[in-house]
Amino acid sequence: MENLAAVFLRIGIGFVLIYAAISAMVVPGAWTGFYPEFLQALPFFNSVVILGSVSELLIGLWILSGIKIFWPAILTALFMLAIIFSSLGVFLVTFRDVAIFFSALALAILAKKQ
Repeated sequence: MENLAAVFLRIGIGFVLIYAAISAMVVPGAWTGFYPEFLQALPFFNSVVILGSVSELLIGLWILSGIKIFWPAILTALFMLAIIFSSLGVFLVTFRDVAIFFSALALAILAKKQ
C-alpha cells in the first residue's frame, strides 16, 4: 500500500510541477505576480521566470520517473516552502502550496523508508 500511496503522490506532485512550468513558459505574464517584488524588479526577471519553469519541469519529470525520489521530493518541499514564505501576501492563492509542501514531505518519507 505504501508503494501505491507513493505512486499517487508522485503523479499528483509531478503533474502540478509540470503544469505550472509549461503554463509559465507559455503565458509568463500570468505567473509573474507569484514572484516576490524584489525578483520582479531585477532587469533579468524574465530569465528568472524561465529558470524557475525549467527547474519545475525537470523536478516534475524526475518525480514521475520514480528514480531516487527522496531528492526531488525534498527539492519540491523546499521550493514550496520558498513560494509560501515569499508569497504570504497572496496566501489566498498559495495556500494550496501548503498541501503540496506536505505531500512532498510525505513522499520523501516514503522514499526514505524504501
